Amino acid sequence: MADLNTIPLTTIKGEPTSLGDYAGKVLLVVNVASKCGLTPQYDALEKLHERYSAQGFSVLGFPANDFGAQEPGTEEEIESFCSTSYGVTFPMFSKIEVTGSNRHPLYDELIAQQPEAIVPEGSGFKERLAGYGIKPASDSDVFWNFEKFLVNRDGAVVGRFAPDTAPDDKLIVAAIEAEI
Repeated sequence: MADLNTIPLTTIKGEPTSLGDYAGKVLLVVNVASKCGLTPQYDALEKLHERYSAQGFSVLGFPANDFGAQEPGTEEEIESFCSTSYGVTFPMFSKIEVTGSNRHPLYDELIAQQPEAIVPEGSGFKERLAGYGIKPASDSDVFWNFEKFLVNRDGAVVGRFAPDTAPDDKLIVAAIEAEI
């Protein structure tokens, strides 16, 4: 397994960084999109970030245009949208790919460490997508915007939650609270 903290990343402002800059924090890594039915999750993500940041927690947003071209904007447009529409203050990163042959190494490692997402009881989300002909290449692939990976203070992935799991769902909150 690769060390998540050493994988090169770029902030939404174009500055080089890595998860090493967040070493010792509990992180919720989320692939986000501005034009998705799940986009309102930004609100709950921001509230989680605000609620637990003083305890060493941070949400990290990674815009991705992989699903239905629902993140078509530039970094500047994405940052402006998140700030003005949802008051996002958590760190945002440059647009990446989270599926396919050009998948970012961060997502290669997140998936390798946690190949299966917890799906909310009675969800049916994956089945609804399949009804539209949308199906991940493999069972371990990220299957839509707003899939969430929980990383502990030691840099290990300790949870993965399906896109339709609300950020303030008791499963996610309990998992965060167990790590902080």
